Amino acid sequence: MAQPLKDKEAYQRLNYLYQAAHCVLSQNPKNVELARFYCFTQKTIARRLVIRQDPSVKRTLCKNCSSLLIPGVTATIRQRKKKGRTRFTVIRCLSCGQSKSFLNNPDYCLWADRPEAKLEQRKPPEPGSAAKNRPKNKNPDGSQSSKTRTGQNAPST
Repeated sequence: MAQPLKDKEAYQRLNYLYQAAHCVLSQNPKNVELARFYCFTQKTIARRLVIRQDPSVKRTLCKNCSSLLIPGVTATIRQRKKKGRTRFTVIRCLSCGQSKSFLNNPDYCLWADRPEAKLEQRKPPEPGSAAKNRPKNKNPDGSQSSKTRTGQNAPST
């Protein structure tokens, strides 16, 4: 069963601001400043509450001016080829000129989408595993045993 979300209201507020920015730009593409204000507020709330946003959301926001990157309205998208077969998607913000480039690899998987990144997938350490992994020449209080200490510190003649 999934664990309850930490700041559910904060995520709902971020979602609302993101949707409001999309709605404002879809109704009137000239309202770029209002959409930018919504996105800037969203970034500020996420930073203040230390909330990680989904990579798909972060990719649609300009890091420089906080505007929403919508192809053809506030951004241009181009496909570029570098060094042979590697292809990149380059997104350029029309407000500030900032560019982002993403690798076009269909096999690439984000770290957040990998199974080992999920906390509920990880197994908690077993209670007796700490004693098994402890070095044999150390006592339980953390000091080294006398055998090892005399062997290492013996003066050579």
